[in-house]
Amino acid sequence: MKVSQIMTPGPTQVRENVRIARSLATTNPDIDLQFYEFYKETCEKISMFLKTSNQVRILSGEGILGLEAACASLTETHDRVLVIDNGIFGEGFADFVKMYGGEVVFFKGNRKCAIDTLALEKFLEKDHDFKYATVVHCDTPSGILNDINKICHLLKNKGILTVVDSVAGMGGEDIRVDEWKIDIALGASQKCISAPAGLTLISISEDAFKLMDQRTTPIASYYCNLLIWKDYYENKWFPYTPPISDIVGLRQAIDNILEDKSMIQRHELIGKATRKAVTEAGLNLHINNGYSNTVTVIEIPKSINDKELLRHMIDEFNVFISGSFGYLQGKVIRIGHMGENARKDKMAYTLLALQNSLKALGFECEKNMVEVFLKELHNNL
Repeated sequence: MKVSQIMTPGPTQVRENVRIARSLATTNPDIDLQFYEFYKETCEKISMFLKTSNQVRILSGEGILGLEAACASLTETHDRVLVIDNGIFGEGFADFVKMYGGEVVFFKGNRKCAIDTLALEKFLEKDHDFKYATVVHCDTPSGILNDINKICHLLKNKGILTVVDSVAGMGGEDIRVDEWKIDIALGASQKCISAPAGLTLISISEDAFKLMDQRTTPIASYYCNLLIWKDYYENKWFPYTPPISDIVGLRQAIDNILEDKSMIQRHELIGKATRKAVTEAGLNLHINNGYSNTVTVIEIPKSINDKELLRHMIDEFNVFISGSFGYLQGKVIRIGHMGENARKDKMAYTLLALQNSLKALGFECEKNMVEVFLKELHNNL
């Protein structure tokens, strides 16, 4: 299989030291007491970059596992749950809530804008009888970044538990779990963390565990039951065999993040310069505000077929970016500048590939995207 430059919004490229760590010889994680210490220490390192004293767990499954597990563990029949929706993944939480018997109430936002927190505040003044609320930090299909700090404070002030999908934000956007009143924060290994896909990262507050403990009915799942993880360390018992090699690799990726003191700033600079290059070239960003620094979503010129464009970039430049899905399928392309992808050289080459591929298919950019990108980076350093 040919090695390509992967610039999709997850999975991202993986640093060599993570790949090497993942290849090390390992033991039996179920009975090796040293691995319980290793797992606990890895969770504590994740807590450090999430800025939380809450308990952290690493689950064996891609990030969607975390979203379902949060809803499965909190939801009982007829619980009212607020789903804050301004994108595909925001709306998608409703499926998990309904699956476990909850009653969904939507707060709908403009899908080209970040959630209007003033409108949300007015909504909550009229109705705040919800067990918990869900919100997406960065909606990957559209590239919208929501202000989860303000949103979660509004919710907690009304006594509503907060569940945040930060799968595409965690590690590339600032997140302060305790300060921002996030009860359950969800992340995944394959995006800004830049480890292979397959792991969910989750922080769980005491308030969240308390609600789980106070359920009147059992959690209707085993694999998605967060409560069974509560005392794993004290009992020296994992609910299922952990994927030890994946966790060893994740540990190295977390160490990479903790050592990179400018990681958030780097994502901000790369994101801003990318958006500048795209717009000055005569292309349109899909959204109007709330721009994520981890993914840029670009409207495809009407004369261009998205599949032909993506194929040309792979065949001629060996660069993978992606289209989108749902209501955005065929309308936009997405560049992931997150984690190991958020590097000047990788992003410059991606823009070179995009500009030349557009030209080959009949669209001439108004300005050189690479030159604009590099100039913007230089001006903001």
